[in-house]
Amino acid sequence: MPKTTTVTLGLLQHACVADPKANLAKALALAEKAAKKGARIICTQEMFRSQYFCQSEDHAHFGLAEAIPGGPSTLAFQKLAKKHGVVVIASLFEKRASGLYHNTAVIIDADGSVLGVYRKMHIPDDPLFYEKFYFTPGDTGFRAWDTKFGRIGVLVCWDQWYPEAARLTAMQGAEILFYPTAIGWHPSEKATYGTNQHGAWETIQRSHAVANGCYVAAINRVGHETIAGVGGDGLEFWGQSFVAGTSGQILAKASVDQEEIMLVPVDLDKVDVTRTHWPFLRDRRIDAYSDLTKRFIDRTV
Repeated sequence: MPKTTTVTLGLLQHACVADPKANLAKALALAEKAAKKGARIICTQEMFRSQYFCQSEDHAHFGLAEAIPGGPSTLAFQKLAKKHGVVVIASLFEKRASGLYHNTAVIIDADGSVLGVYRKMHIPDDPLFYEKFYFTPGDTGFRAWDTKFGRIGVLVCWDQWYPEAARLTAMQGAEILFYPTAIGWHPSEKATYGTNQHGAWETIQRSHAVANGCYVAAINRVGHETIAGVGGDGLEFWGQSFVAGTSGQILAKASVDQEEIMLVPVDLDKVDVTRTHWPFLRDRRIDAYSDLTKRFIDRTV
């Protein structure tokens, strides 16, 4: 029989509570269901093990971090991956050393082995998204991994807005770009800015699929989270996890507010077909792009 190039992705969209153990148990249960339903590459949302604690700057939250590898979440997902023969991408709060913390995705192959980690490169600092207080910018660079079910790249949330990150990952042969995410609305701003904010988020990621001829999978959480001791309106996460095809088309999208296991089959052969017929990688003018490494170009000087 000819080898199939179709791989089913399993994206885990859910709400989080204050208890990390409960969140880990939920994510493992959803991943188990996804594997039993045919998912071969399973991806969590960003930092699924806790509520989005970056709504404030609080040293107590560093206690949520864990080692990678060897921490409880990595070990649990290694066991699950080996049991079901699936690839897992788990987004975690990493304690690398005393005083050194990262927003990190661990990539686990279908035999339960850790292929590597990606540490979030772009770190935001906005009202209720105070990530610079917690996370050291990543030092892994942009990476892609050969897994049992395809060559994948992983970026994290704020990385979504940067075409350079998608390009450099795709240039390493990534067929699917995964974006674990925690993004939502400020409730008081939703009526005025909500539609445009969500539309921009989806559009920029679909453009990465178009520009690089690959699949894009964005996995977001749902729920309205207010952090104890912070006050205010909290954040309303907008869900709507989705998978975009190699021409940027939406293949599947989750709801705004429901917990879901998204099962999305993708044909990896279409990556080669798309890149051949829309040869953006061929026609890049790499001789003209050196200024991209500059912060700003001032042509008046």
